[in-house]
Amino acid sequence: MPPNPVRSRWLILASFLAVYGIWGSTYLAIRISIETLPPFLMAGVRFFVAGLLMYLWLRASGSEAPTRRQWGTAAVQGVLLLTAGNSVIVWAEQWVPSSIAALIVCTQPVWFALTDWVRPGGRAPRPLTWAGIGVGMAGVLWLISAATGVESGAERHTPMLLAVLAACVCWSTGSVLGRHWDKPKSPLTGAAMQMICGGAGALVVAAIRREDLSFHWSAVSHRSLYAFAYLIVFGSWIAYSAYVYLLQVCTPARVSTYAYVNPVIAVILGAALAGERVTASMGFAGAVTVCGVVLLTLPDRRENRT
Repeated sequence: MPPNPVRSRWLILASFLAVYGIWGSTYLAIRISIETLPPFLMAGVRFFVAGLLMYLWLRASGSEAPTRRQWGTAAVQGVLLLTAGNSVIVWAEQWVPSSIAALIVCTQPVWFALTDWVRPGGRAPRPLTWAGIGVGMAGVLWLISAATGVESGAERHTPMLLAVLAACVCWSTGSVLGRHWDKPKSPLTGAAMQMICGGAGALVVAAIRREDLSFHWSAVSHRSLYAFAYLIVFGSWIAYSAYVYLLQVCTPARVSTYAYVNPVIAVILGAALAGERVTASMGFAGAVTVCGVVLLTLPDRRENRT
């Protein structure tokens, strides 16, 4: 039976809302969780547990068993996305404010476009796509400048800021290249496999760093545990699954627009829940960023989905 186009449109819309809204809030949740939890250990357990439980539930529900080749590609993509990508950002947030980390992630649409261009068989972005990236990046740079002015000490952590930027490159590379690799028919199964592999990679890093030796359950606050649970349920099960689904049905340029919206949400939540100050300049910069999202999305609306 062919897919219902109305249902597909609503599913795509719901997936974008999940990625836009939930992931915008995870930066603050990460900051809270690592107040008393080691960074790589927290990220590893988060993704491994979320992925394993989802995978077992899907297999019990009759989902097709993945092949060995599909596990191999899931391992590579999971390490790029979740070990070298998300987990490094978690580590960096020990020093970099959550709002600043979210702002740096706004560079991802550039890496999405470049990776999709230089890959074998890739294509150059359309002029309007480049215009959207340019306007969005202008808003991002303005937002970073304004936010750094109220986040004292952020400029002293250049290596951590560069680590966040490198994590963005790894995430974008895994996202774009993974679209063309062998993967299960079910996006949820693919997401679960990636979380298992990416979480395992983060746990290996945690073991190398010997984070378990400095970790004691008695020192973990309820605040960190609540944030950790939120990251598993909303950040991993809901938003990450939505992201993997969008990668299969939309172009990289359109999917990457979440990187423009997330920082706006992160800045608002930082001000409301963490006492971070939002200036008028940051508000105007956020508006420019949203304009970039609109321009970046317009070309994709003229393309036929397969």
